[in-house]
Amino acid sequence: MRTAILLLLLLAIAAIPGSLVPQRSSDPNGVTQYFVDNPDLAPVLDKLQLFDVYSSAWFSAVYILLFVSLIGCIIPRTKHHFDAMRSRPPRTPARLSRLADHIEETYAGVDPDTAIAEARTLLKKSGYRVEEYDQRGVRSVSAERGYLRETGNLVFHASLVGVLVAVGIGGGFGYSGQRVVVEGQSFVNSVIDYDTINPGRFFDQDSLSPYALTLDRFDVTYETQNADAFGQPIDFTAHLTTTTPDGDTEDHSMKVNQPLRFAGTDVFLLGNGYAPTITVRDPEGTVVFTDSVPFLPQDANLTSVGVVKVPDGLEKQVGLLGFFYPTAQPLEDGAFTSTFPDLVLPMLSLNVYTGDLGIDGGVPRSVYTLNTDDMTQVAGRDSDVEAIQLLPGQSAELPNGLGSIEFGNADPDAATGDFSNSVPRFASLDIHSDPSQVWVLLFAVLVTLGLLTSLFVPRRRVWIAVHPADGPPGARDGEGADGDDEPTSGVRVEYAGLARGEDPGLAEAVEALAYRHGTALGVERP
Repeated sequence: MRTAILLLLLLAIAAIPGSLVPQRSSDPNGVTQYFVDNPDLAPVLDKLQLFDVYSSAWFSAVYILLFVSLIGCIIPRTKHHFDAMRSRPPRTPARLSRLADHIEETYAGVDPDTAIAEARTLLKKSGYRVEEYDQRGVRSVSAERGYLRETGNLVFHASLVGVLVAVGIGGGFGYSGQRVVVEGQSFVNSVIDYDTINPGRFFDQDSLSPYALTLDRFDVTYETQNADAFGQPIDFTAHLTTTTPDGDTEDHSMKVNQPLRFAGTDVFLLGNGYAPTITVRDPEGTVVFTDSVPFLPQDANLTSVGVVKVPDGLEKQVGLLGFFYPTAQPLEDGAFTSTFPDLVLPMLSLNVYTGDLGIDGGVPRSVYTLNTDDMTQVAGRDSDVEAIQLLPGQSAELPNGLGSIEFGNADPDAATGDFSNSVPRFASLDIHSDPSQVWVLLFAVLVTLGLLTSLFVPRRRVWIAVHPADGPPGARDGEGADGDDEPTSGVRVEYAGLARGEDPGLAEAVEALAYRHGTALGVERP
């Protein structure tokens, strides 16, 4: 048991890096950014599997050792508990008066047979296993109860093993995938349509539930009344439509703490932001790129950064590093910031680079980063040309006659402050499938019930020993009411209890037992 506790502590310590370093299973973009920010440290951490803590070899080793230790703890204890339940309650101690919780009473006019019979009946009704003993002329009833305490303890530990097994199996057959969906766009539940996917060891892509999910609208409510919390989000609501292969559609709404459960998957809302619609044309006006590009928020007011890559269609490969401000406000140094997260005065600022985007060599590149090592800046602070700044519906010429760029659409509702056509929102979704969820829930409930039982069910032994009134020394022997030597008809009864572990209610239980036994024998109470 000590080994299992030490391994549990070690497992908790081993899980700490998972909260300090971004994990590929839950934050792949964070891992990519970590490599960009820490190019020297990140490869070392990667070799130590710190970006995959919960599937690493060293974490799995502790996990498996804990599993083995728990099994090694449960099996012998189960056998011992089974044998204890089948055994007789222990013999009555010869000197009950040595026990801390001890009461002695003398009852006149009661014969030993009646006292023993009532004691046996009373203890059985109280849920005790009883056994009668006759030791040196002293008859007694030995009783024991509270085996449910050890049963709960074993259920607790066995259920922990069950949780470990269920999580392991569920992790092997389940998967977790992430996808950024822009308003008006759809996502199909297939491997190739995920931005990132982390399948289990036994995952089969043919087991994916076939359905499509469309983000119809993403609503955000911001605080505008309380000056101390001005601009803070109050509510996020994603309005979705699901479509099955047979053509059935269904509307849903999803919030941060209210995931969508559909076709065996759980869809969680992780984040959101803006996806400005950007169109790039060549010098002849032919469209070579158009899309609503997700920009990653950098602060609470959703100042966002995004990348546009145009590999084909222009004279050179072009990379655009963009900054989006939902409510643009100029700073003293000429830069901009956003002062409110909603679309009040949206502006897009673009630095333009030409050269090798690094996507022709077959090496995967993040769509959220732009490697400018082999590129030349032709517009922006580090060039002779100022950065391109656009409001919704505006367009500008790219430097060196490369073509033109347009931000959003010529929105007739822009005058009213509705920029949704030019700047749709995006939602970052996490799609999770775990076939062991029901089993984990079941074992978790059993863990809780087992723990509560082991904590609150007392394990105790009690004894009722009946001595004749003229019995052994220490009894009120032989003296009648007038002090003569005639033995008094009656019995002297000892009540005692012993707990296994902490039992603050034992003394009260012994007193209650003596009271109820005396009442059953017809003793008048004051």
